[in-house]
Amino acid sequence: MEFKQIFRALRHRNYRLFFAGQSISLVGTWMQQVALSWLVYRLTNSAVLLGIVGFAGQIPSFLFSPFFGALADRHDRRSILVFTQLLSLLQASLLALLILSGRIQVWHIIVLGFFLGVVNALDIPTRHAFTVEMIEDRGDMGNAIALNSSMVNSARMIGPSIAGILIAVVGEGLCFLINALSYIPVIISLLAMRINSVPRPAGRKSHIISEVRDGLKYISGSVAIRTILILLAVVSMMGVPYQVLMPVFARDVFHGGPRTLGFLVSMSGLGALTGAIYLAARKSVRGLGRLIGVCAAVFGAGIICFSHSVLLWLSMPLLFISGFAVMVQMAASNTVLQTIVDEDKRGRVMSFYTVSFMGMVPFGSLMSGWLAARIGADNTLLFGGICCIIAAAVYSFMLPAVRKEIRPIYAEKGIMMPEDILR
Repeated sequence: MEFKQIFRALRHRNYRLFFAGQSISLVGTWMQQVALSWLVYRLTNSAVLLGIVGFAGQIPSFLFSPFFGALADRHDRRSILVFTQLLSLLQASLLALLILSGRIQVWHIIVLGFFLGVVNALDIPTRHAFTVEMIEDRGDMGNAIALNSSMVNSARMIGPSIAGILIAVVGEGLCFLINALSYIPVIISLLAMRINSVPRPAGRKSHIISEVRDGLKYISGSVAIRTILILLAVVSMMGVPYQVLMPVFARDVFHGGPRTLGFLVSMSGLGALTGAIYLAARKSVRGLGRLIGVCAAVFGAGIICFSHSVLLWLSMPLLFISGFAVMVQMAASNTVLQTIVDEDKRGRVMSFYTVSFMGMVPFGSLMSGWLAARIGADNTLLFGGICCIIAAAVYSFMLPAVRKEIRPIYAEKGIMMPEDILR
């Protein structure tokens, strides 16, 4: 691992533009997410409704991402991304208007959250697949993916802290307005790019459902892709929804307010940022196979310990460790998938990555809210952490088969010698 390796993907002009625009926008995104969760809990005092709001915003990824991934394989990905950013700007603007005018109700949040979820179901797989078009040297793909994660988690560290202060001083509405304005730099950066068009399969006339079916068949036929996505799905459903319950811990366990919530989310984001930087500094994919399973288990152990901690000073480092582990697991999974997938299946594979990464979260959010109301937020996280550790153990059992499949693919692509792949 070398520090000078961390930013090497920024030598590509298109990626520099993307990085600059997204870095600004993602701060606004995290401000909105924290403000939204606090607003819902303030209005309702209900962990169940926290789960319902999370479900409404994330279920579209499960329902629509496979179809939208096929669209990303058919059409110009940059144009799709400009379209999704405009729709996201509209959604944040409507929420800001409703809050600042004092007319906001929970059903507004649910409906507009579902709308944004549909937009994200198109945006996320397209954005993942678009990364390859911004990077001329495929050797920098892993670094670009890690830097993408570092952007998200830098914003996750900064945005919630700013949101916590703004909510305490002026209320939630300004957070949504800032988020709406933050989409403008992304749109400008996308339009300023000079993209060499990626050839699409000529004469494709098949129905989109048939293409989704082909993508699913491709995934199910690959032990490596299938195993990585299943582990990701379990962690996303059983572990990641701990974020939905953060307002409960901030107010009821640590007896704090929006600032405490912002600090908790930011500490998890700091851990995730550290994990992303660690991956960006790596020179190769060697060791990622084992790392995926280890980090899933560490994440599970981290949220188990956090679930029964009543000391804020102890809970903060536990969230750091959990954030680090889950980010390394998810970004490493993305890296391995992006480097082994066939180009004409990239959009569809990344759509199922989105289903595993985000599409399972709404079920976990709904379940977490329901369980928290019955057995408590602490026992809910304990159960989720145990499930993550069990899934990591199953993945480790499958790891030799994963390595066996990936070695010849990497050797054929010249990424590294077969004996070095995913040791």
